Amino acid sequence: MDEDNQDVVLHDCFHFKETDLSYQLLKQLNTLRQEEVLTDVILCAGDKEVPCHRNVLASSSPYFRAMFCNNFKESFLTRVHLLGIHVDILTQIVDYVYTGEITIDSANVFSLMEAAGIYQYPKVLEACSAYLQGQLAAENCLGMVRLAKIFNCQSLEKRAKAVALQHFEEVAFSEDLKELSFTELAEYLGDDELCAEEEQVFDTLATWINHDPKTRQKHVHELLEKVRLQYVHPTYLFHFIVNNPFVQSSPVCKSILESVSRLLFSLSPAKGPDITPTWYVPRRYTSQEFLVIVGGRKSNQQTTREALLYDWRTQQWLALPKFPQHLYKASSVCLHNNIYILGGLIIDNKKSVVSASVYSFSLKMNQWKSEVDMLLPCYSHQTIAHMNYIFCLGGVGPNQEILNTLHRYDSVFSIWESMAPMPVAVLHPAIAAKNQRLYVFGGEDIMQNAVRLIQVYNIPRNMWFRMETRMVKNICAPAAVIGDRIIIVGGYTRRVIAFDTKSSQFVKCADMQERKMHHGATVINNKVYVTGGRYVTSGNNIEDSDSFDCYDPETDSWMSKGRLPHKLFDHDCLTLHSIYNSPTL
Repeated sequence: MDEDNQDVVLHDCFHFKETDLSYQLLKQLNTLRQEEVLTDVILCAGDKEVPCHRNVLASSSPYFRAMFCNNFKESFLTRVHLLGIHVDILTQIVDYVYTGEITIDSANVFSLMEAAGIYQYPKVLEACSAYLQGQLAAENCLGMVRLAKIFNCQSLEKRAKAVALQHFEEVAFSEDLKELSFTELAEYLGDDELCAEEEQVFDTLATWINHDPKTRQKHVHELLEKVRLQYVHPTYLFHFIVNNPFVQSSPVCKSILESVSRLLFSLSPAKGPDITPTWYVPRRYTSQEFLVIVGGRKSNQQTTREALLYDWRTQQWLALPKFPQHLYKASSVCLHNNIYILGGLIIDNKKSVVSASVYSFSLKMNQWKSEVDMLLPCYSHQTIAHMNYIFCLGGVGPNQEILNTLHRYDSVFSIWESMAPMPVAVLHPAIAAKNQRLYVFGGEDIMQNAVRLIQVYNIPRNMWFRMETRMVKNICAPAAVIGDRIIIVGGYTRRVIAFDTKSSQFVKCADMQERKMHHGATVINNKVYVTGGRYVTSGNNIEDSDSFDCYDPETDSWMSKGRLPHKLFDHDCLTLHSIYNSPTL
């Protein structure tokens, strides 16, 4: 060391890294390849030759590493012939090895996947998968699933299967579906994510069997178990499924359907070992609970023909087609994924006519249609659905009399029946169905006095009994069922109470903010949603409301969910099940 620098002491080190060295090195190697400098092997496809460097190929792929580093004959050959690959595909693979880039299109994607699988380039396989995922559609998704299985491409298989499940109504009519194996079809039909009505599920299995009945008919009972019969419209069940020749030829299928029939008509859902696996099954995940409000009176007190559906994702109200007539104090109910609107008072040219008409709305068909008229015209009545029936209670008749009638609509045979009348005729009670019983809470009598009474109807026995109670004093209040409790919301009061059907005791719940009546309520995801109505102000004035509130029984608390599109009362608030996503409505 020079004397001038001998006092300089260096303590730390400096680590240098050239960030683009690998890129520059690969770029130079590609230049050498293109100029055929230092290349030591020629890959041959057909009559074309592609000069390369062994070490570059061996570094890029386990396939070539094994070929050139394990004393195979190719490690000593100057020319290596690759069978089953087109020279254009080989060129693209080699270009990728030297540049890290490749262009995928519809003309080369399948050949590239095959080559990437053989020569072990997983990133190319992933890139092909990403390209194909962008091309997925109902008409090609089943073929993509099979292709993905061949190449063990799990991301493509998962995405293609998701498309098939989401667009199953279109997929069900494809020729590819008819070629599925039994195992493949059973997997689709049993999937909770399948986006199809259960009637479509049965149609699909019948079409698949009919394509090759000799070899496939033996699978009919296994496939029928994939159909969630509890959610099939009973008309379809008894007209199409029961009478299907493949079903009729299977003793197991006939046994299942006989058990279903007994359960439907007995009105007593007693569990049995032959029906439990098929009947007691939840809805598919794709089945959504939609909140729907039907009819009522707007803030100008004019009756409305509107039906509105709430989209939870966008938090917007969507307008459904208007029902055929302006109906004052009609009643609405949901049954078999359809909305029914029954009776009401028709006011036309200052004349009023009490209606017995019934209309139903199908979300799938997106239209209203006429159904069988009720036995007696009425309005201000109450309706509730139970199993395959709609029960219509009381109301005001054509001669302005308060009715104590109970009529039942059988949706299987489309007929109305007269049942045992209520012990006490009441208007505007809260009603609910639980454990084969209809509960009628309170209401008002002919003198408009609150009735402190619970009237209970035993459905299988067609009998009523009464329960006197001081806890009931509700008028124009809805009821909602969660678990074993029937929750009565307001009714000229802020009070919310729950009736425990097991103990026959009342439990007090958190009060509403306002004294409310003429509002709607329904249950979605075990929470009670309350819409609109009228409320009593601090100055004892009655105002219309556009509120949209939620009661959570788990926390015994209320929360606002925003506002209705307009003030509304005397309407019905319903829960509608559908597999359809709301943007398609």
